Amino acid sequence: MKRAWSLILPTLVGLASLAAISLPSRAEPSEAPREVVDSAIALNSLGAFFGDTPRPAVMEAIDAIEDNWNDGLYAPLIEITGLSSNQTARQEIFNLLERRTGETHGDNFQAWYAWLWNRPEYVTPDYADFKALIYAPIDEAFRTYFDGRLDTARIRLDEIRWGGVRQDGIPPLRQPDMISAREADYLADTDIVFGLEVNGDARAYPKRILAWHEMFVDTIGGVEIAGVYCTLCGTVIPYKTRVDGTNYELGTSGFLYRSNKLMYDRATQSLWSTMRGEPVVGPLVDQGIKMEFTSIVTTNWGEWKRRHPDTQVLSLSTGHQRDYGEGVAYREYFATDQLMFNTPYSDARLDNKREVLGLRFPGAPNDQLAIDSEFLKQNPVHTEQIGLQDIVILTDASGSHRVYDPKGVTFIGYDGDRTLEDSDGTIWTLNEDQLSSDDGRQLPRLPAHRAFWFGWHSAFPETRLVN
Repeated sequence: MKRAWSLILPTLVGLASLAAISLPSRAEPSEAPREVVDSAIALNSLGAFFGDTPRPAVMEAIDAIEDNWNDGLYAPLIEITGLSSNQTARQEIFNLLERRTGETHGDNFQAWYAWLWNRPEYVTPDYADFKALIYAPIDEAFRTYFDGRLDTARIRLDEIRWGGVRQDGIPPLRQPDMISAREADYLADTDIVFGLEVNGDARAYPKRILAWHEMFVDTIGGVEIAGVYCTLCGTVIPYKTRVDGTNYELGTSGFLYRSNKLMYDRATQSLWSTMRGEPVVGPLVDQGIKMEFTSIVTTNWGEWKRRHPDTQVLSLSTGHQRDYGEGVAYREYFATDQLMFNTPYSDARLDNKREVLGLRFPGAPNDQLAIDSEFLKQNPVHTEQIGLQDIVILTDASGSHRVYDPKGVTFIGYDGDRTLEDSDGTIWTLNEDQLSSDDGRQLPRLPAHRAFWFGWHSAFPETRLVN
């Protein structure tokens, strides 16, 4: 890291000045007009905070910044404190921030980020270029994410944080080797897997493998799927990557938004939201591109194998050397309720990493629902409504959740396995893609996925919670 910053400094010196621009605070895209703020500061002043710059030069830069202050400087200054190895510079920036704001967060840059994100967003015309400049020495691909793309951003740029790896530094599994259930002797029945079935093709992706790779790109039942696992927010979402005839080749960008990984596409290097399945920075923004997500279930290997004896499952032959033991990856992170990357919001109704079932539908884009997983275990047949969409959530004996469209049917009994009874006495059978009745009716499966409470709430702060 220190070597990377030594490459940045000569580039920063002599760059043109920044004029500050103010935008309204927003959690979602905003069409609000931008207003130029009458103030400027040279980027070479910020360059003094990297590398082994001596204290006199650091203080000269601090004085220049104070003499030419505008609120567009908060974001780059706080970003620098999380990245620079120059301890003198970091401390003087914190001192400056406290003088300007009256806050007393000291050297806690996470707290400074939270303070920043709960204010109106102020950026400079060159803030995106600044991010391109400071991250390009780490990975040249990072330059493309931001360079000249300020006007394309549909999320706050100051909330886009580097996760500590290069592009695909957490390597996705692309068309990975799959083996039969009989061959998967490395799995214990209690191991957690993420299971999905597309056009009768059942696949299982063990958490113990996927946690090291955070994405699989596979063809399941003839459909191109990218399964995106954000380990930090506990979410696995399988997306159909073909939209209007174009297949988007996705990867892991190396950056996060609200502790949730941002994807990128290979063709344009646009950044994509994991939670929403759409581009949020780059040339693909505002083109109506939104990937459809499909159903997935979090369960254990024994249960998935029992239901799907012909399933395929990831092989340990991934092409990478990792310790794929159960619970090894992110062991310390999963063991506490502490976050690695903070978010603008907190909600104490549930612990940060309490699992919820997250539900949202295109027909009701402003309505989101989170249901405590423990509540669902105690209520194995639970009905809800999101917008005009009725739903029934079935939780089996293993604690796995599946969501279906009841289409007016009321269920009064469920054996916790495959069999249900409705209020008319009709018997129904649970399948991955539908509920089917003895009289030939079918009720389709609806997509849903688990998430940590903080991750879901930070993406959808207006969500309704059932607990």
